[in-house]
Amino acid sequence: MTRRLREFYYITHILNLPSILREGILSHAEVERRGIEPVTVYDVGVVSWRQEKITPDGHSLWEYANLYFNPRNPMLYRLLMEHKNTEIAVLGVRKSILNTPGSFVTTGNAARSETEILPKEKWTERADEILKGIDVEYWSEADGSKRRIMAEVLIPQCIPPETIDAIYVANDEAREAVLKLVRSSGPPVVLEPRMFFAPTRMYSLTTRLQLVEGDMFFSRMQTLTISVNTVGVMGKGLASRAKYQFPDAYVVYQDACRKRLLLPGKPYLYKREASLDAALADDTFPLPLTNRRTWFLFFPTKRHWRERSRIEDIEAGLVWLVQHYQQEGIESLALPALGCGLGGLKWADVGPLMCRYLSRLEIPVHIHLPLERSVPEEQLGREFLLK
Repeated sequence: MTRRLREFYYITHILNLPSILREGILSHAEVERRGIEPVTVYDVGVVSWRQEKITPDGHSLWEYANLYFNPRNPMLYRLLMEHKNTEIAVLGVRKSILNTPGSFVTTGNAARSETEILPKEKWTERADEILKGIDVEYWSEADGSKRRIMAEVLIPQCIPPETIDAIYVANDEAREAVLKLVRSSGPPVVLEPRMFFAPTRMYSLTTRLQLVEGDMFFSRMQTLTISVNTVGVMGKGLASRAKYQFPDAYVVYQDACRKRLLLPGKPYLYKREASLDAALADDTFPLPLTNRRTWFLFFPTKRHWRERSRIEDIEAGLVWLVQHYQQEGIESLALPALGCGLGGLKWADVGPLMCRYLSRLEIPVHIHLPLERSVPEEQLGREFLLK
């Protein structure tokens, strides 16, 4: 079932909010006509690229204020690479704005040649298709989901300020900054860390070891850990997602299994040279150079995909990690709750085991809590996990 459309979204620098709440959300062309000098968050190349794209009625995309169906998309990811998350806000605009005469909807990123730009009258006819395209947690260039999740609504010239119902921010620091700018005159300021690819909660156990509630594949850690079996099958869970998003990782994993480089108690480190940011961020216009490279640590939690995880194998793998992380060059590490998903193990057993070993690492370590079920609060404290 596709998501229910609640509102549309506009991404901006928080310093633009007073002007937007006074003048409305303006197209690039209208901003120039009114002589407004906004704080720009978009790369000059991205903006120029859109200027060249023409809608069916013969106007440049510059003549339209653009809204996204889903703000948690490759463009927001790109902007958060280039700006602090305390500088970016997402505005929620009521969906009735689509009734504006001369509006369009798109089937993906409007600047891409594969994307259709449709008159708003076609919305009802194509709604299911467009909503299905934006109803994803993650995306890939290979199957077109990276383009489709950036479907847009194009509104001629100006979106009135009274149609803005909410201002979404990533954290308390951003919320305080916005409240100082708009005071009590603006719409409610809503804390929505997940929208900004941030953890919903973090618990510090030591100065280096933290528990995290959030999507590990959007982690900024250098090395991401993927739970796997030793027979070369990525069927479900995190492994399946890695196979879908990063096919090269799947090839390396299968090769490591064939050569018996990955065994129970012996993880395998893939020092991936490609940028994870390049896979996730909008690249309609070339990305700025980035030196960030994300490695994958294939950690065996099962011997065969049909079997349950064995806690003794997990402990043996943690021993290997403690002994080898420095010589392998691991600088920071994110791990799932090993064996606690499809492996059938309990956090009450795995959590203390992981924390006992990982607290010895002299690097930042994030343990991502199980997604399948919530963990009781009493099993998240130092007393329970580091006793």
